[in-house]
Amino acid sequence: MNSPQMKTADPSYAALLAICCGIAFASYLGSYMRIPVVPLFALSLQATTLEVGLINAAFLLMSGALSIPMGILSDRWGRKLLITCGLAVSAATSLLLYISTTPGQLIAIYLFFGAGLAAIGPTLMSYVADFSPATHLGRSYGWYTTAIYSGMSLGPALGGFVAQWLGFGPLFLIAGFFVFLLIWVTVFFLPAHAPHLSQRPASSQTPAFTRDIFQNRGLLGCWLLTLGGCFGQGMFVTFCPLLTHDHELSMGEIGLVFTAQAVFNALSRLPFGRLSDRVRSRAQLAALGFVSFAFFLAVFGFCRTLAQFLLVSVVLGVTMGLSFTPLGALIAEVAPPEARGLAMGGYNTSIYLGMMLSSAFMGGTISKVGYEISFLLSALLVLLVTAAFYRLLRKVPSSGFRVPG
Repeated sequence: MNSPQMKTADPSYAALLAICCGIAFASYLGSYMRIPVVPLFALSLQATTLEVGLINAAFLLMSGALSIPMGILSDRWGRKLLITCGLAVSAATSLLLYISTTPGQLIAIYLFFGAGLAAIGPTLMSYVADFSPATHLGRSYGWYTTAIYSGMSLGPALGGFVAQWLGFGPLFLIAGFFVFLLIWVTVFFLPAHAPHLSQRPASSQTPAFTRDIFQNRGLLGCWLLTLGGCFGQGMFVTFCPLLTHDHELSMGEIGLVFTAQAVFNALSRLPFGRLSDRVRSRAQLAALGFVSFAFFLAVFGFCRTLAQFLLVSVVLGVTMGLSFTPLGALIAEVAPPEARGLAMGGYNTSIYLGMMLSSAFMGGTISKVGYEISFLLSALLVLLVTAAFYRLLRKVPSSGFRVPG
């Protein structure tokens, strides 16, 4: 299906989408190669358990805190500049890890790592929305998020293998060199402007949109749903290993449960992206997905055997794809084009904040009421947030979140 935007695009929509998906996959692959290795490297530097926790907390804190400011900068300065700067910071942190000698240095390095990822994630998402026709937003985000989740899934496995084979130092150098090469791929192959940005009037750069966007009920509803949904996702990611370990699953079996969720989460985003382009309302599809996700999140707390954990984790992965794919496309629709960087920054902030809140509060809840009730409470929170989201978007004009004809 063609549109005026697609006719004037050079390169084409499909080529731009392929370039963005390739950059997203490679950047997350290179960055996440270090994720499972750095805690072990910190222990080798005599780090305490508290210091190991602070390293990851520093990454999450900076990624969440800077996603909105970085999104605003991408609206003002251009997407390509922010993506390139984010990749440069990510590559530099790998080299700094190679020469680091104390846990305190690792914490400081991971603060910069979080800043780099905050510059890449929201900006690439905004860039995809910039050149995608409204009729193709769902499938665009289906492909894009599949690329991200594939990189996030393969990165830790590849990093662990390389670290076991060559050691910590060579891994950091390889990851840094890999991201450094990606900078040049971005410079030479990613156009400076997506089609609609090249025609954007200068007046849209005024600060007014920053104030107006926080009165956008549709966008606030999407951010709220992302926050609640990622609270539930954080419950699974953080406490699934503890729950399955309590029921005597081996390390290999626990990894299999995680892999099943990740694989079906990634693969389901392609068909659900296309589905979200065909339905009357992306908001209704996202709400259906989060209701389904909440139900199976509650069921997961009552599983006892490997077969039960595997089956429910597969369904959880599918419901995550059904939930988050139309939600990402919906954010691109309800936000004005000149403020998409800010909108996607808020989306990423909601992701990190939701997972942080789950990790921070649900551990104490589990110690008091057990896993079954804790997973059930997390599911109820997801349902409440979904109801609030749907109520907010019911008051948004239909053109704000329904797919055109």
